Amino acid sequence: MTDTATREGIRAVLETFPHTPKAHVQSFGCQLNFCDGEKYQGILRDLGFELTDSREEADVILYNACAVRAHAESRVLGWLGALKSLKERNPRLVIGLCGCMAEEQSVRELLRKSYPYVSMVLGAGAMERLPGALLEVYRGQKHTEALAFAGLPDETLPTVRMSRFLASVPVMYGCNNFCTYCIVPYVRGRERSRSPEAIEQEVRGLIAQGYREILLLGQNVNSYGRGLETEISFPTLLRRLDRIPGDYFIRFMSSHPKDATPELIDTIMQSEHIGRHLHLPVQSGSDAVLRAMNRHYTVEKYLALIDYARALDPDFSFSSDLIVGFPTETEADFQQTLALIRRVKYDNLYTFIYSPREGTPAAETENVSTEAEIADRMARLLETQRALSEQFNARFLGRTCRMLAEKYNEVTGILTGKTREGLNAAVPGRAEQVGQMLDIRITGVKNWALTGEAV
Repeated sequence: MTDTATREGIRAVLETFPHTPKAHVQSFGCQLNFCDGEKYQGILRDLGFELTDSREEADVILYNACAVRAHAESRVLGWLGALKSLKERNPRLVIGLCGCMAEEQSVRELLRKSYPYVSMVLGAGAMERLPGALLEVYRGQKHTEALAFAGLPDETLPTVRMSRFLASVPVMYGCNNFCTYCIVPYVRGRERSRSPEAIEQEVRGLIAQGYREILLLGQNVNSYGRGLETEISFPTLLRRLDRIPGDYFIRFMSSHPKDATPELIDTIMQSEHIGRHLHLPVQSGSDAVLRAMNRHYTVEKYLALIDYARALDPDFSFSSDLIVGFPTETEADFQQTLALIRRVKYDNLYTFIYSPREGTPAAETENVSTEAEIADRMARLLETQRALSEQFNARFLGRTCRMLAEKYNEVTGILTGKTREGLNAAVPGRAEQVGQMLDIRITGVKNWALTGEAV
């Protein structure tokens, strides 16, 4: 928590404002980044700021930015450039960049050179440094930086939840895997796990407040527990949380296939609240490409876990991430990826064209395919998946599923949400049903969602 002297120093400054000071926080990238953004908002509100969605009326603007894709970084830099005119109109405006993007030395050097009006740079995991950095700026320091540390964020940091029924809960931070295309270990640090007691206390509190879905987060949740004094695995943590009484779903991401085990599948199958679905990013269906990616598993090992789950429940739901156009990927490698998705029958795929990331080994590898070939592969992949998902999702026709209603469209009168199996669903409903658990009967299947009616 913010120390008394820092809090009093900031509030003394804020009292000189002719209006209620306002703060704008915008997060980009992964769920962990958005979770961090909720804490940044909590800290600012705790200091006396009113939160606003408008950059034009803000006195503090924080961009909590992701470093995974170069395109996303370019967009954030463009948005920072657009803030220059706001700073000129309001000299008191404090602009900050935080998150994993701020951990990159090249970014920090660029900010000092080309964006001198960006006063604060806070690395991933440096959230509690925000009050001190802000006070330094208010006292005349033109630029202040605070980078990540090896520990865990303060458990007492305030949080402003963006939803009244969906809540994200980090269980671990960092990554030890060093996939050759990924910059996360360099900007998020090595794996650190929160204590199971702290996680359970947070989840219990959220369920008591009426939250209906708890999303457990980590770069690789399956490696949860490493480094803790008491030995505990991720399936053990899941069983502990599943015993909490209430009407809610537990979901989690992301799972690295090299650490996913039959015990994890058994835990999901035997649970009352855990979604009967596993997001298991495969990235490629070629063993040669997986080796080049440093993924530490084979297609055979990956499929063994799929087969284990489907033997227990033929309808078990899987989704995955796939990268098309990795530098070493040939047409033969891509054909193996198509064969894999036909074999697994994913309910959903998140597909990406490979984007080289400066500072990673893969960025130094020459691409064996042309941009036209890669674009053609992506088109074929999407076409294949669309047909497969609609065909496979037909298994739910006529069944009754449990769905958490997340959004309501006033024009169409349609509620949308996710079933326990992690599938998108759409049913006629009412606005007041948002945030409720509904039993729905499936009457139709599209490649993007199940459709039906509330029972």
